[in-house]
Amino acid sequence: MDATKPIAVGLTDSSPSSAALLWATARARRLKVPLAVVHVLDDRWMAGEALEALPYIDVLRKSGLDMLKQAGDRIRAEEPDVQVTTELLEGSVGAALGDYSRNASMLVLGSSGHSRGALTDRALQAAATAESPVAVIGPGQADGHGVVVGVDGSRESTQAVAFAAAEADALGEELTVLYAFTGPNRWIKAGLPSSTFAEHVVEEEQIVLSETVAGLRQDYPGLAVNGVLETVMEPADALVQAASGARLLVLGSRGRGSFSRLLLGSTAHAVLTQPPCPTVITRLKKTRQEK
Repeated sequence: MDATKPIAVGLTDSSPSSAALLWATARARRLKVPLAVVHVLDDRWMAGEALEALPYIDVLRKSGLDMLKQAGDRIRAEEPDVQVTTELLEGSVGAALGDYSRNASMLVLGSSGHSRGALTDRALQAAATAESPVAVIGPGQADGHGVVVGVDGSRESTQAVAFAAAEADALGEELTVLYAFTGPNRWIKAGLPSSTFAEHVVEEEQIVLSETVAGLRQDYPGLAVNGVLETVMEPADALVQAASGARLLVLGSRGRGSFSRLLLGSTAHAVLTQPPCPTVITRLKKTRQEK
């Protein structure tokens, strides 16, 4: 992680946001990196700043600045070793946080607790557009054990595994590598007979998982790594169940089956609407030829 780039945490007046602030502060302290606390004045519905809206905008701006000052003062008093700055952003929440993430090593947000649905939640919007890893934190998620990572053989999941392994090794936690897919089961449920082809598919996916685990054990000989192949539950459900009570869940922004035009894959989207523990979405690092 680039020690010159701060961990950025989005601040709102909510309990998940407070949990995100505590989590981000603890991470900044552990990694000895700066912490940037930001609040977005969402002015998307005040297009053109109509005269009748100006007083309300001023109230919102003052409220945001006061909230930032209180958070900054509290962190400086409780964590004097953490270098903290505060900043008020304006505009669409998702876009503003996404832009800010370009200069951050990680963007930390509070979860909303929304059920699965359309991509309208602010954390989902930011996770879809951010250029840094995004951590989504809910209240009461601080005391878990173990790191869980979703894998499917895609480039995105390969980088997620690398991130998760480094985190688990640094934290002294056990790592669970979960590969969940339901291909053969769907075919059989649809009325197709069970065949050696279905068994072959499972064997091929087991190889993907085994190779991933073997590589991790070679890179991190002291790290306890468990490989789990799930062929019954949907990937999002399997990840949520496996990470219940975990210290961290890590996912790639898109999986092997996602369309390239989608900024956030369906599995990551579904998990972020009900994160079972602190959940990090990693970003695909492009090569020079791809930029």
